Formats: sequence, structure tokens, C-alpha cells
Amino acid sequence: MRMVLARLILGLLNIAPMTGYDVKKHVDSTIRHFWAADKAQVYRTLAGLVRDGYATVEVVPGVGLPDRQEHHITEAGRRALTEWLASDLTPHAEREPFLARIFFAGSLGREQVLDLLRERRAQAEVLLTELTARRARHAEAHDRGGYLMLATLENGLTHVRAELEWLDTVERNLP
Repeated sequence: MRMVLARLILGLLNIAPMTGYDVKKHVDSTIRHFWAADKAQVYRTLAGLVRDGYATVEVVPGVGLPDRQEHHITEAGRRALTEWLASDLTPHAEREPFLARIFFAGSLGREQVLDLLRERRAQAEVLLTELTARRARHAEAHDRGGYLMLATLENGLTHVRAELEWLDTVERNLP
């Protein structure tokens, strides 16, 4: 998993140089619908990319602010990103704690199960609102990269809508 996050961060750095704060902000605002990372993971991964020669750090003097540690992708980083993008897809084992809880929730009372479903619905509705707003801000793509970024956003929207439909079905048919 850490290798995937490293390649995702290289992808972000390939778009533009970024501080660790910027990378975390972009993870949260652009790819979170398919990959999440906390602050510690981002900074640990950035340090590894620098250590491995895939990124460099440039200190940008702050004017009235602290200096910025801006990360830049290197040619080795671009090669690693390109190799990863072009490599064979490997199966990814899904891990979904909510589904694990539902799988074993047969021993709970009906209302307790409905509470779990309602909580998940609320989370899905928040995500749908966020993704819909993000999609509205990016009406069209101007190149292949932009189109593919929007395509992943559409994938996220499709998944959250499917989950909401599934939640409707489970709630409606729950014995």
C-alpha cells in the first residue's frame, strides 16, 4: 500500500511542486474518493521519496512567513511514476470495515442494524454532496489528463450513488 501512496504523491508532484501541506490538501480535495492518507503517511512517504531520489526538497524563503519546504519530482521519480502507470494491474484486496460489521450484524436487533445503515447513509450523502460540488467546479476537461481526472471523479459519484441504492434495498428488505 505504501508504494501506491508514493506513486500517487509522485503523480501530484508531477502536476506541480508542493509542500507536504499542499500534498495533503490535494489528497483530500482531489483523490480522496479513491485513496485516503493521513498527514503522517503523507510526510513519511514524502521523506521516503526524497531519500530514494524520486523527489527533491527546495527551501522557498517565506516573506513574513516561515520558509516552505517545496517538493519537486525528479527524472527518476518521473520514470518510477511512468513505470507504475504502465505496469500490469495487480488485484487489490478490498477492506471495508462497514461491510464487515454488516456481515456479522445478524445478532443485533433490527433497530441497531438500521442505525448502522442510517449512519452509513449519512456518510454517503455527505460524500455525494462533496463529489457533486467538486464535479460542478470542473465542468470540462481540456486535455487527456484533465479528462481522466474527471473520469475518476465520475467513478466516485457512480459508486456512492450505487451504495445509496444498495442501502435503500437493504433497509427495505431487512427482516
